[in-house]
Amino acid sequence: MGIFRRTGTETEGSTDLLSRPELEEDDGGHDRFSHYVKKEKIVESAVTGKSVRALCGKKWIPSRDPEKYPICPTCKEIYAGLKPAPEDS
Repeated sequence: MGIFRRTGTETEGSTDLLSRPELEEDDGGHDRFSHYVKKEKIVESAVTGKSVRALCGKKWIPSRDPEKYPICPTCKEIYAGLKPAPEDS
């Protein structure tokens, strides 16, 4: 299972469920950032119209081009903490 930026660009890694406060759904702007979301959730949203939840807890229905916005600093920090530390040779 991988974590994916809203664009669907695949990266290595996996996640466990994170406890985050419930946030209101909004129009996808969330301070105009791109967020990290599991790819299968993006596909599901495209098919069903269901909202997705980013690593930072933001919940919305993707509708804007994420390439136009910088990556959410909270998502980026959480994602960096999920990557395994490099092994020393």
